[in-house]
Amino acid sequence: MFKPTVGPIIGHTTTNHARIFLRGDIENTAPVFAGIRYRRAGDTHWPTGQFVALTALRDLSDVIALNNLDADTAYEYQAGWFSTMSPVHTVETVQELPLQWPKEIYRFRTVSSKTTAARGYIVGSCRYLRMTAGEPSAPAKGDRIFAAIGALAEQSSPPISALLMTGDQVYLDDLNVIAPDREYTEILGKYRAAFSQPHIQKLMTSLPTYMILDDHEIEDNWPVNESADDKLLYTNAMAAYELYQASHSPVHELLPNGQPSRELKHYWYQFSEGDIEWFVTDSRTRRTLAADDRRILDAEQEQALFKWLINSPARVKFVVTSVMLYPDRKHYGDDAWQAFPEQRLRLLETIRTHKIKNVIIVSGDVHGSLTSRLSHSEDPDFEVHTIVSSPLCNSALLPYAKASTFVLDQPLVRTAAGDYHHQLTSNVVSQDNFAHLVVDAQQIRVGYHDREGNQVQSTNIQLR
Repeated sequence: MFKPTVGPIIGHTTTNHARIFLRGDIENTAPVFAGIRYRRAGDTHWPTGQFVALTALRDLSDVIALNNLDADTAYEYQAGWFSTMSPVHTVETVQELPLQWPKEIYRFRTVSSKTTAARGYIVGSCRYLRMTAGEPSAPAKGDRIFAAIGALAEQSSPPISALLMTGDQVYLDDLNVIAPDREYTEILGKYRAAFSQPHIQKLMTSLPTYMILDDHEIEDNWPVNESADDKLLYTNAMAAYELYQASHSPVHELLPNGQPSRELKHYWYQFSEGDIEWFVTDSRTRRTLAADDRRILDAEQEQALFKWLINSPARVKFVVTSVMLYPDRKHYGDDAWQAFPEQRLRLLETIRTHKIKNVIIVSGDVHGSLTSRLSHSEDPDFEVHTIVSSPLCNSALLPYAKASTFVLDQPLVRTAAGDYHHQLTSNVVSQDNFAHLVVDAQQIRVGYHDREGNQVQSTNIQLR
């Protein structure tokens, strides 16, 4: 067997379940299979592996789900791919082959079943990896921050539960002016390069990773900049996104055989860990730009989000939106929630009128990191915080955001029932960085770290 050409990537992980993405390669026209075998850390016996047939239709990649795991338990696993000379082999018959597994042993931990356990998360977005003639340019620059994340994860207490990548994991449009990537093979090449750099590859073998797209997974400021010639681009970009980012997320329901369904109805999803829940929105592909009904989330997603906010018993509710809910930008704000004021107000009023506590908005996009608090002039019980983390790696062509980037000297929204006021609760971090969140019984500690792992900013958000 050979090492995966991309991955393995640990995706959605629960107390008893984990999804692992991996990609093989093609050898002539021979059938290709991938496999994973796993055991509890410390065991010496490897059980029979689980296998899947790889096809060119899915870029020789797939996801294997591990089930019936024990909570809060360390597991180790091996992963690889191989081809067979016989065209009649199946995923059942290859289990009997005398396979030699790659020597690499990877490790991950299942989620703790303790409802109120303190938990840690890493949040980041906007990882620029420029490609030239199909190869990454200065790839170490776009990969180095993941070494710092890995080092922090190895010694963090409480353990890091997950890595949240909130948009622009790839930049398909980095050379739009000269030679835009529009063909499916070119786009797949970008994903393979982005996820197979050494530090991010090592990190994602062990840290459950959740992803959602933003505009650069398609093109800048999508769909405002959409043209009549972009139909093929969108089709190809979404096909690649579904393989490399959505496939290992919880958006795919499990079939009776315990493996993820191939059916995909939408990109937004939810997951939970104890009394902490996450709703990861798709604020990019379901937009409506019609003047009489502007929406950044489609009606179905809005209803699902509001229902979850109102009915979920979670103590802390994280809402991920790749673009910022607030504060507004002075320029180029037409790409974020400020361009959809009616829907934004519906969201805020839903939180306020139902007295929902501990709602935290998590975003990226703006190439600057910050925390901010939103309050209401007539409702002292209302409070919403935002945590923004961006970029993991900036392009030299793009400026970092600063405090002067945002509108901070006037209410976010004025209504007959009162005004929504916001204020920064941290400085704006204007450099490559990632956020480390620790959620405990009293607060959320937000630490921003530079690409070497040094903490450059720290904020505490008190829970109620």
